[in-house]
Amino acid sequence: MAAAKRISDEPAFVLHSYDWSESSLILEVFCRHYGRVALVAKGAKKPSSNFRPVLLPLQPLALTYSLAGNGEGDIHTLKGAEWVGGHVMPTGDALMSGLYLNELLLRLLARADPHAALFDAYAGVVRVLASEHGDALEPVLRSFELLLLREIGLLPALDVQTMTFAPLQPDTRYTLVPEGGLRAASPSDRAGLQGSQWMALQRGLDDVASYTATLRACAPFAAELKPQLRTLLQYHCGSPTLRTRQLMIDLQAL
Repeated sequence: MAAAKRISDEPAFVLHSYDWSESSLILEVFCRHYGRVALVAKGAKKPSSNFRPVLLPLQPLALTYSLAGNGEGDIHTLKGAEWVGGHVMPTGDALMSGLYLNELLLRLLARADPHAALFDAYAGVVRVLASEHGDALEPVLRSFELLLLREIGLLPALDVQTMTFAPLQPDTRYTLVPEGGLRAASPSDRAGLQGSQWMALQRGLDDVASYTATLRACAPFAAELKPQLRTLLQYHCGSPTLRTRQLMIDLQAL
């Protein structure tokens, strides 16, 4: 019998875990070279398990796992996990924001669909979340949302009107809507950005260093961008409402 193929020292983050048996867990992880992967961590719930203190969300890991069957199985077997180090666990609003990003990745990424550039951007976001730079939280989240939508083909071009391909006018307001893309804002549209701002975002996305450039581009108007991106993301995630968003709403209402 041929030995199972093994993936070694793969950069990864745990997105979510749930019980598989009395002693084991199923993990949903985001790998740099293999995208979203499901792993079984046998014995991970045992107090003596080496996995127990390592398999935490928002922590950079190096994972080793063996592929199920010929590699096309749904759930592979975790063999090793090491904390790469670099930062502590985010807390407070930063922790909730990180869990929100994890839920987006779970909802929107197909399994075994690699997105190395998105992984690198996510790793950069997690470093910011752990650094307690609260003033950077809003633009960091908005830039990642834009990159995620672009990476999976759900973001229209931001330098033309989606339906007509007409160029944007720098001083005219436009709004991003789920079913119509980018269009001229009507008097009833509460959210929108100037054409010059949308074009700056597109230039950031097109830059070789797209994460840094997009972050810089959206920083001045991240708050105005938030409701449009959140509506678009929820539309593509479908029902129900994202759990992390609902939890944040409930906490704010207390």
